[in-house]
Amino acid sequence: MLAPEIISKIPASYESGLASGSLFFFPSTVNIHPELGVDFEIRLCPALQKKPKLPTPHFDSNIVEPVSEPLDPFAPPYDPGLFVGELSSEEISEQYVVLMNKYSVVPRHFLLITKEYQSQTSPLMPDDLLQAYALLVAGKKAGKNMFAFYNCGDLSGASQPHKHLQFIEAEDEGPPIEAVARAISLESPGRPFSIERLPWANHVFRFPSNLPSSSVDKREPILADAFISLLDLVISTIRHDPTYPAGLPSYNVILTLEHMHLIPRRFENHTLEKTGDDLSVNSMGFAGMLLVKSERELEAVKVEGLGKILRAVALQSVHDIQVAGITKDIDGDAMSML
Repeated sequence: MLAPEIISKIPASYESGLASGSLFFFPSTVNIHPELGVDFEIRLCPALQKKPKLPTPHFDSNIVEPVSEPLDPFAPPYDPGLFVGELSSEEISEQYVVLMNKYSVVPRHFLLITKEYQSQTSPLMPDDLLQAYALLVAGKKAGKNMFAFYNCGDLSGASQPHKHLQFIEAEDEGPPIEAVARAISLESPGRPFSIERLPWANHVFRFPSNLPSSSVDKREPILADAFISLLDLVISTIRHDPTYPAGLPSYNVILTLEHMHLIPRRFENHTLEKTGDDLSVNSMGFAGMLLVKSERELEAVKVEGLGKILRAVALQSVHDIQVAGITKDIDGDAMSML
């Protein structure tokens, strides 16, 4: 099944999942909170307090099979109420499965999953990027503006150890962070840049404007090179933090038709100053879309500020040092750590 067919099946799969009881939708309200030049969307969803607590995922890139089958909801047999289809194409060797997200606060939230088990600590491969981008292009052609995100590693906010990307519909402008990235005028197109007004380390790559209409063989080197160049910067940023724990890096990936964002992570949760509650942050938070479960949390987030919260779970930016070339050549650093 190709990307356009998958996209065409999403609405019906979502409705049938709801009807069968396989998929749970939690209503929410969105509060716009302008800060740092970003119109953050804080989504209040009290019903999530009743969501079953998931087991802590076991992240181990050396495991070739899930630790135990009950802990891997992405392994077959697939729930027919969540199954959309298998995604494949002649140009891409890796096989994928598309499932609806079981617990959704945004309608038609779906997942792109490697058919064979791979770890959520592993980087995105060219095939992953190609299929994810193909789904975004197909969505746009179908009148749906979407973005994809990937929570990589045990500090990233990932909820499952089986490699998966997630897809969310957004407004026409995309997630809030995209408007900020789009407004930046680049002196050197084709090179990574940073949104300097943000107090956390962030690395962004702008795609050529013709990428959505390009063929697979032309997309692949652009997507792959963008990811590797951003991952190199993530690794370099991590190496500037002497307290960063040993092991594989954790980071968030946000993918739109126009940009790829990578944000290195230091902690999964932030303890809110006002309430003492732990707030879990994943890629959605850095896309400008934070989720809270109560009015109490909402007020605490507004008082403390999104900039402070997101900086607390991320790293300090050293982009100026990196751009100035003060650091050593980091070519190949990313692959050497994987």
